[in-house]
Amino acid sequence: MEFPLNLGLQKTGLPLIVTSGKLKNLCFLVDTGATHNVLFTYVFEHFKNEFKVLEEHQSTMGIEGNYKECPTIEATFNFEGTDYTSTFSVLDATDAIAQVQAETGVQIHGVLGIQFLVENKWIIDFDRLAISTSNKKE
Repeated sequence: MEFPLNLGLQKTGLPLIVTSGKLKNLCFLVDTGATHNVLFTYVFEHFKNEFKVLEEHQSTMGIEGNYKECPTIEATFNFEGTDYTSTFSVLDATDAIAQVQAETGVQIHGVLGIQFLVENKWIIDFDRLAISTSNKKE
């Protein structure tokens, strides 16, 4: 299956995907430079009952460049008819996200990093600006 990134790039200059299902309309930034998946604190607080809180914490570099100890959760969301599950660091980046929203008009709820892309076998074709996936979990 293939998902174009053109819409998000044209409207905001950012590669974005939007979820469906229980966690409907969450907007994730696809970031090949991020080593961890991130869910922002305000989203976690709003949908707290939809996530599995894990015992571990991760040291994650925030958007502003400082390391923070963050709780880790497991989250499942639906994208284009397929459920995807991964772990996420819960990070408070309110000021940075407010700035992105002011500049682009889009509220971002989290970041899908390399961890997510590898786990789910998502391949980004930078020439065609698309994500390809087999939709098969092994």
